[in-house]
Amino acid sequence: DEQLDLDDGRWEDIHVVTGALKLFLRELPEPLVPFSHFDKFIAAIKIQDPSLRGRCIRDLVLSLPPAHHDTMKVLFRHLCRVVEHKEENRMSVQSVAIVFGPTLLRPASEEGNMAMHMVFQNQVVEHILNHYGYIF
Repeated sequence: DEQLDLDDGRWEDIHVVTGALKLFLRELPEPLVPFSHFDKFIAAIKIQDPSLRGRCIRDLVLSLPPAHHDTMKVLFRHLCRVVEHKEENRMSVQSVAIVFGPTLLRPASEEGNMAMHMVFQNQVVEHILNHYGYIF
């Protein structure tokens, strides 16, 4: 219910806007990729056959609850536009995946190998960015 004035000078710094977006996504009670889908996405990104991996990830995205799917579609469309300007902003697909992977996909508990999870979380985000048109 907070009213924000986006013409306020503090919103001119892209790092502030990006930080606010990441904070919002991180503080959601359940991440954009629901806890129930985390292991499925991690298993899918490990599939060796590229076409099977692609179909599996697309099907998982399509299986998300509508609010999650629709938000993901808009967010990833925007992130694809960010990547299109990587020469100016230095945000390649890999950079965006590193920044957003752990925020968008989190396990329900922090048990297990967090470093390995992070690698796969980033790979899932990278895959979705690289195949946005096919997935959505």
